[in-house]
Formats: sequence, structure tokens, C-alpha cells
Amino acid sequence: MSEEIINKVAQSGLLNLDLEDYYPREEIVVFDLKPLLFMEMILKEKDFRAALQSVDWASYQDKILAVTCTADAIIPAWAYMLVAVAAEPYAKNIVFGDRQAALQQALLTNLRSININEFIDKRVIVKGCGDLSIEGFAYMEIARLLRPVVRSILYGEACSNVPVYKKK
Repeated sequence: MSEEIINKVAQSGLLNLDLEDYYPREEIVVFDLKPLLFMEMILKEKDFRAALQSVDWASYQDKILAVTCTADAIIPAWAYMLVAVAAEPYAKNIVFGDRQAALQQALLTNLRSININEFIDKRVIVKGCGDLSIEGFAYMEIARLLRPVVRSILYGEACSNVPVYKKK
């Protein structure tokens, strides 16, 4: 006679939330203004505008564009506006900063798109380990988003978790 195996985790009513599911899938490309500057140091408006017109913006189609300047140069705000205007018809998103800033903004945007109503009065366990490196900002944001609606938030795995929040 064999005993029936009971999946207690499945019966626990826990909802698993894996932040990797919200990790941006689009390619992130860094667009450095340095090569567009005169002697890679000085922004000359006429030359800068001409350089922007020579960029193959179609190569950024559906990508996340991280706009930065690695030169120690003074870049006026309007220069970033010109880049945004030129790239907007092609890039999925345009972010001021480096690759990490773009990744962070994209991940936060994806997390904020979650339908929080699906988690009302639920016990949620936020997966802690995975194949991708998810930084603390994402865990802070998901806790901030979930706390007003859930019964509880746990971190980790069903078999080994850390209680984060429990509704009183």
C-alpha cells in the first residue's frame, strides 16, 4: 500500500511572484554623446545637429536607449532633448544614464504595470534566487506595491522563507 503524496506548498494558498518575469527583455544599448562632440570634448551646436542627422537611428528599433556622455564635457539640456527627438520614433524607451540606469527604469516600469488587484488578500512569496541578478531596488518596489493589498509578503522559497509583512 502506497501513501498518497500531498503537496503542502500547493495547498498553502501562497502566490509565487518571480521578479525575473518582469526583467526587461529588450536589448539595452548605450548611446554615448562623446563621439558627437568636437574633439570629443566640446559641443558645437551646428556640428552636433549634423552628427545626430548622420546616426542610423533605425538600428535602435525597439531597443532601450541609455543616453550618456563619457567625456568630461558640459552638455546643455537641449542636447539631450535633440537626441530624444531623433531616437523617439525608433527606440522603445529612452533613458538618461548608463546601462544600469536604463535597466533599473525598465524593471521598475514593468513592476508598476502589475495588476495589483490580483493580489488582494493573498499570501505572496517573492522568489529570492534565480538566474538573473535582481537588485534591492526591485524588491523594495514590489514590497511597496503589494503591502497595501496583500495579507502577507514572504521572501524566498515556500520551503524556506523570510516573513516580510503580515496584515494586522
